[in-house]
Amino acid sequence: MRRGFKTEAERLADRTRTELGLQPDAHMPIRDLAAHLDIKIHPADHLVDRADLEELDELQHGAFSAATFHLPGGRTVIVCNPLSEIGRTNSDIAHEIAHVLLNHEIREIQQLAGHTFFTCNPEQEEEANWLAGCLLLPRPLLLREAYAASTPDVIAAKHHVSVPMARYRLNASGVLLQVQRSRSNRSARQ
Repeated sequence: MRRGFKTEAERLADRTRTELGLQPDAHMPIRDLAAHLDIKIHPADHLVDRADLEELDELQHGAFSAATFHLPGGRTVIVCNPLSEIGRTNSDIAHEIAHVLLNHEIREIQQLAGHTFFTCNPEQEEEANWLAGCLLLPRPLLLREAYAASTPDVIAAKHHVSVPMARYRLNASGVLLQVQRSRSNRSARQ
């Protein structure tokens, strides 16, 4: 990621969460953010046969998670995989919202098993992953959970995200290291 992006993303997530009236350490109801941004969410089986989605998932598990479509009239729709668990779906929706907030452009069209997919470049995917994490699990929330010794499984269940998202944010944000140092400093002073 480009220099300074992580800080910019943290600030953008803070502003976005503030617009929703959320406290810095509050749970993010991602569908509320989508509604606030006038983004509609639809499960893919409302558009294609569920059997086709199941076939694709058998061919390559996780090949389709979610996609954003910018429709005529300025409408934006996120289509998500109904086969995914709710935590994964929320993480996927946050990722797609991050692409929208960052004004990412579609890079290329790919085909798999007769299905068409639109992709962004790898740097934009990393940026969307980071911002999605900031939206769903901001540092103040992660700090509170880390001081409470919450595991990624507990955080994921409590905040309706995927376990990989919770683990990623705990590790990549530096929160675990910050809490460990704080506890070590506190022990050294006692």
